[in-house]
Amino acid sequence: MLHSAFPKMELSTSPLKTQVISVLVAVVLLVSVSRGECRKGKILEEVLEYSAISCRAHSASVVDFGGVGDGKTENTKAFQDAVDALSKYGSDGGAQLFVPAGKWLTSSFSLTSHFTLFLHRDAVLLASQDINQWPVIKPLPSYGRGRDAAAGRYTSLIFGTNLTDVIITGDNGTIDGQGALWWQRFHGGKGQLKYTRPYLIELMYTDGIQISNLTLLNSPSWNVHPVYSSNILIQGITILAPVRSPNTDGINPDSCTNTRIEDCYIVSGDDCVAVKSGWDEYGIAYGMPTKQLVIRRLTCISPYSAVIALGSEMSGGIKDVRAEDILAIDSESGIRIKTGIGRGGYVKDIYVRGMTMKTMKWAFWMTGNYGSHADNKYDPKAIPVIQGINYRDMVAENVSMAARLEGISGDPFTGICISNVTIHLAAKAKKVPWTCTDVEGISSGVTPLPCSSLSDQGPEKMAALCDFPAESLAIDALQLQKCSYRMNHP
Repeated sequence: MLHSAFPKMELSTSPLKTQVISVLVAVVLLVSVSRGECRKGKILEEVLEYSAISCRAHSASVVDFGGVGDGKTENTKAFQDAVDALSKYGSDGGAQLFVPAGKWLTSSFSLTSHFTLFLHRDAVLLASQDINQWPVIKPLPSYGRGRDAAAGRYTSLIFGTNLTDVIITGDNGTIDGQGALWWQRFHGGKGQLKYTRPYLIELMYTDGIQISNLTLLNSPSWNVHPVYSSNILIQGITILAPVRSPNTDGINPDSCTNTRIEDCYIVSGDDCVAVKSGWDEYGIAYGMPTKQLVIRRLTCISPYSAVIALGSEMSGGIKDVRAEDILAIDSESGIRIKTGIGRGGYVKDIYVRGMTMKTMKWAFWMTGNYGSHADNKYDPKAIPVIQGINYRDMVAENVSMAARLEGISGDPFTGICISNVTIHLAAKAKKVPWTCTDVEGISSGVTPLPCSSLSDQGPEKMAALCDFPAESLAIDALQLQKCSYRMNHP
């Protein structure tokens, strides 16, 4: 059953925060009879109101296509049939697929353009445990192979490629990857995984993406992976995975332009946000950087990895990353740059400010000796360029070591600037709080005092150093619309 949207598409008064309101109204038609009343009919009407980059002219429920939310019935066909049927509205105002309350077992399905997938607050997408149900696709061209195995990769639970204007949102509905099966196979050694584990959400070659107001649980591997895409808003996402689960990165923008990540809470077995752009010779050849990225109001817990990682797959380049108002709790490192000989590419013009760190192994970590090559065909002359790294206005407590900064011999990391940073060391901290090799830069107002290769400019220079860009990026001008839909359930 298709339902028309209300003609309500005014701009949100709070474009930086997605607001979701779900109102359930029960309209009961009563017919009076002698000596009492009987209920002749009942209509449940659900009015959805939320902010989005686009509103849709048409809406339907997965139930209309045979979906059953009992946690046992396989719904892959229902989801794919629904998307395929709604795709005809792409040129007629677009369409929304509503997922009601329930547990919806499914394997991978693919989205379409001008499309919204909306999850009710009590809706749970459950990833199928039948590996044979998961399609296999080719490795990413900028990686040349899968990460877990040299062959292809299992398609992500929610997938799309070559799309425009795609929204995955809800009233904090849940997507549960049920990843334990995949983690066990990953740890099982050779032969357990023929292909790379699926991600929860992956959109490729897509312009105009919104992923918001969802809870993502137990991903088999990475959680959110926009790749070769542009104009991306990821907002109000909660990501939870066991801290020892393998490679359960939170959000990984990969060869993407104009991305905004904000108001997210992530507990991860790997990096909370990992910025990427391809692997060794494959990433160099593909040549698509990640640039113009905003990260703000992120809370991260990652005891064995980084809050924000740049790399290690950065061979297409990473440029103009701006992170602010970050809270790191019980994590291995606050900001980590990972690269190595053979990677090529660059990491430059990185700006981080307003970061609070509590219980850390390192506040800052840079390494130029990261291994893990795609194959043995990488070019040993492909030396990455790391320059223009700016950290300012930070406080850290209970830190084992302030920083471990290791460039590449003969090709140092340059233009490092650290200003107005106070790091309180743990009771059992390392004797030497800073180690620096093959790095060059300046500092001001940093405690404890950095190593000599980060020349102290004196406290009077503190306000003028490591400036955060004053001008906004284009993604910050994005305006959200208020969308309303009436869903009738007999």
